[in-house]
Amino acid sequence: MADPLLDRAARLTLAIARDGDDCAWCRRPFTGQVTPTTDHLVPRVKGGPSWLENEVAACRRCNRARGHLSPSDWLAECERRGWHPDTDRVTRVLTALAGAITVRGGQRRARPYLEGQLRRLRRRAA
Repeated sequence: MADPLLDRAARLTLAIARDGDDCAWCRRPFTGQVTPTTDHLVPRVKGGPSWLENEVAACRRCNRARGHLSPSDWLAECERRGWHPDTDRVTRVLTALAGAITVRGGQRRARPYLEGQLRRLRRRAA
C-alpha cells in the first residue's frame, strides 16, 4: 500500500508506473503535447482523498472535461465519444481505494460514493 503522504508529483509517477503511460479515459499516450495529471476517481468534493489508491493518470483534456462527473458516468461519456477507456483500470483503482479505506479508516464522506460507483461498475461488467 502506498504512503498517503506522498506529494502529487510522486503519486503521478507511481500511478504511471502502476497503470502505464496513457490516459485512463481516452488512452492517448503521454507525449510532448499530451501531459499527464492526477485525476481523483472519488472527487475531492465528494470526500475523496489525495491517495495513490484514489488517482489515475489522465490527460489534461480528460481531467478538465470530466470535472466532477462520477467515474461510471464519465466512462459512459468516453465511450459515447468513441474512445476506449480503461474500465478495468478504473475498477481496480477504486477497489484498491476501498481496501485502503478499510485499513486506514476515515473517509466517511467518500465511502457511500465509492460503494455506489463499485456497484455501478460491477453492473456494467455483467
